[in-house]
Amino acid sequence: MLTLDELIKLREKLINNEIGIEFVKKKLESHWQKLKEGKRSWHTKDWIERRKKFIKEKCEICSSTEILTIQHKSPRKTYNDFKKKIIRAYTNNNNEIDKTIFRNHALNDYEYVPILLCPKCKSKNPYERKRTKPKYRCQDCKYEFEEAIFRSASELISVFIEDEDAYKVSGMNDRCFEDKWGNKHILSYVKIFFQKNIAINKNAESIEKETLTRTLDEDIKYLSFEDTMTACKKCASNYDLHAMELCPKCNKNYKGIEYPTCIECLPEEKQKEINEQKEFNKQMRDRHKKLGID
Repeated sequence: MLTLDELIKLREKLINNEIGIEFVKKKLESHWQKLKEGKRSWHTKDWIERRKKFIKEKCEICSSTEILTIQHKSPRKTYNDFKKKIIRAYTNNNNEIDKTIFRNHALNDYEYVPILLCPKCKSKNPYERKRTKPKYRCQDCKYEFEEAIFRSASELISVFIEDEDAYKVSGMNDRCFEDKWGNKHILSYVKIFFQKNIAINKNAESIEKETLTRTLDEDIKYLSFEDTMTACKKCASNYDLHAMELCPKCNKNYKGIEYPTCIECLPEEKQKEINEQKEFNKQMRDRHKKLGID
């Protein structure tokens, strides 16, 4: 398992191009594998020694002196968290696409399942009748007809590419394009996936290096005790499992870390409003449970 100093040196060498991306990735994968196997950073000699210098004499939340620990204030982000975010940024910066290549991609790599339209008012999904003739009846204009119409894939793609108001066109916001795994997508999502693949292929090395650098930054931040506090076992558990801490006003009840006080310390009118909402939510849950839709 890598120590804080080893992670810092690894990052410096990566930034200065003294070592390759694959070397760093293998080092980190070995580090992560040990964590998966049950080894923990706080069991290492390096952590224990630095902990002695950092930890305070009492819990910074409730002032207890029993079973104190180092509590991180924010969850530890992973390699995958950073990679998704970085790929999204590269994708958003790659707005320009080759229209011909995109058209061929949408037509050849997806199966088009058209949305049926009324031939009179162009309303989508007319009601199909099993016994009555004509076969269809428009639910909007009430027009009856035997054959529904639909936009071809090529027409829909052309409108999507050329028209700024394409989202208003019937079928544009429907899941008409089915990928090889059977998932159906609207055309704008097809474009996003297309741009994403281009961004990954074009910037693979930069994406990987940036992801590894930010992952190392996160691990260094975690091991250096940055953005941490001293907490007792009870407060640490509430913070980790329920995102709750002791109310600073009454020092008695626990509250969500995003709120300034607990419910009991709020003005009476606000307490009443919250309790009414909680009771309503409880009634809805009970109703759903009885209906079998919980």
